Amino acid sequence: MASRADQFASNLNFSKFGQATELKNRIWFTIGALIVFRFLSFVPLPGVDPVALSRLYDQAASGGVLDIFNTFSGGSLERMSIIALGVMPYITASIVVQLASALSPSLAALKKEGESGRKKLNQYTRYGTVALTAIQGYFVAVGLETLGASQGIGAVVDPGMMFRIGAVISIVGGTLFLMWLGEQITSRGIGNGVSLIIMAGILAQLPRSFAQMFQQVREGSMGGGTVIAVIAGGIAIIAFISFMERSQRRVLVQYPKRATQRGGMQADRSHLPLKVNTAGVIPPIFASSLLLMPLTITQMMGNNVQGDTATGDFLITLNQYLAHGQPLYMLLYAAGIIFFCFFYVAVVFNPEETADNLKRQNGFIPGIRPGKNTAAYLDHVLTRITVIGAAYLALICLVPEYFIAQSGLPFYLGGTSLLIIVNVTIDTISQIQSHMLAHQYGDLIKKAKLKGGVARR
Repeated sequence: MASRADQFASNLNFSKFGQATELKNRIWFTIGALIVFRFLSFVPLPGVDPVALSRLYDQAASGGVLDIFNTFSGGSLERMSIIALGVMPYITASIVVQLASALSPSLAALKKEGESGRKKLNQYTRYGTVALTAIQGYFVAVGLETLGASQGIGAVVDPGMMFRIGAVISIVGGTLFLMWLGEQITSRGIGNGVSLIIMAGILAQLPRSFAQMFQQVREGSMGGGTVIAVIAGGIAIIAFISFMERSQRRVLVQYPKRATQRGGMQADRSHLPLKVNTAGVIPPIFASSLLLMPLTITQMMGNNVQGDTATGDFLITLNQYLAHGQPLYMLLYAAGIIFFCFFYVAVVFNPEETADNLKRQNGFIPGIRPGKNTAAYLDHVLTRITVIGAAYLALICLVPEYFIAQSGLPFYLGGTSLLIIVNVTIDTISQIQSHMLAHQYGDLIKKAKLKGGVARR
């Protein structure tokens, strides 16, 4: 059953959108910030030959974790711009800090301190972002120097330590600027800034990707049925994701009876919403990054792995079995998604803490004793819905991966990308509805005050 807030939100009058000045300013600020992000994706790193890089990227980076980073950064990694790594280091650092705050008692105490503790954790996240970006930026610079060495093509005009230092400084500066830009969108715009930047990067790749697909259809290398299947499958997956992301298990919570204005007694009831997909997009990102790391390491070595050594034979065999669409890759990918789904949910949701909070507020679940029994019940319910959520994530991520591998699509648009697009869209629309709701409430309060003033006269 929909709540009163949901029912009121469904009756919002969007004809008054033009009167919501603050909301319009927030939307325009968000659009302007995203335009700045797109401009930065075309600013190249100093010392990189863009012509040579464009010839080498497809054969050197296709199929690895670089493909995922390139999709999330809106093609910035392919062009080796100053924001080549996008906001992925910030995402990784924030996830690590979030997990560490649940596992470490000292960080967990900071998390409970309120605003001051949150600021300290955000500071740790920024420090982690700088460290990760510097490390990844250095390996990117080294990989650029070795990229195309076997073909006699140099992607770097003047390789050396000075190029590496300049590249690291540029990449760190670009990532930190994107992190700041995302925070500005969150505070002064609409929606989550970092998530919107990632979604903008993914959507920016779609026109070019579909153009390549239609070009293959004109050349005869791809059938029209494949294009229809891609569009129909994408619509079906997006609809399924939208349904699952809004699905939740509402646990009934009852509070003691209180006196009403008419002299009777009434019991307060509420619901504890437990999302089916509590982990979000974190499990697919972690699982794909771990699986594609061997292939990416080989690619960053400049494809110079020799097969006449034990290490070279091992890497070559591993890359063959972990290629897209291979049975071992699909099996390990599904296992990784399921593992990280349960692991992340176990870290971020504490049934004992939730049961203690309900007990302090004199709330209880009907038929369940407060305290340990409530914690055990919540853990049981969460485990059952996490099984559904993990199966849903595995299905959403494996079906596009298998289809991309079998059909030979000229672009990467996996389940993780679709999850991000749908989640960010739902969150942004919800925030727009919240602003419209607040504006409509404000109009109602003003009208009530005017009527009250007229009645007094």
